[in-house]
Amino acid sequence: MFEHVAELFAILSTPIRLKIISAVCQREKNVSELLAEIETTQPNMSQHLATLYRSGVLARRREGTQIYYRLQSERVATLCRAVCTQVAIELDPQSDLESSQRLVPSAVRS
Repeated sequence: MFEHVAELFAILSTPIRLKIISAVCQREKNVSELLAEIETTQPNMSQHLATLYRSGVLARRREGTQIYYRLQSERVATLCRAVCTQVAIELDPQSDLESSQRLVPSAVRS
């Protein structure tokens, strides 16, 4: 089990992949739409989309010459939302969480 979890976290360890997941959470998008939202090159975007597709995080469909990507795993979206929300709370200077409740070490926040 821990090996599968580590594989999932490895897939999610790249900021651009998290941005892609966030971008397709509400609706499917093609590569052009994703490139308009996420600053990267087309080859780099395609590489990350392929990784997310092969891992089962994203699904895709072809319509003419366009390929549309959508979220395949709602569990991954839930996990990403939970972690991103927690980190945002911790990075907020107004947050008064105890150190035992923090995911982000204090050295990172400084």
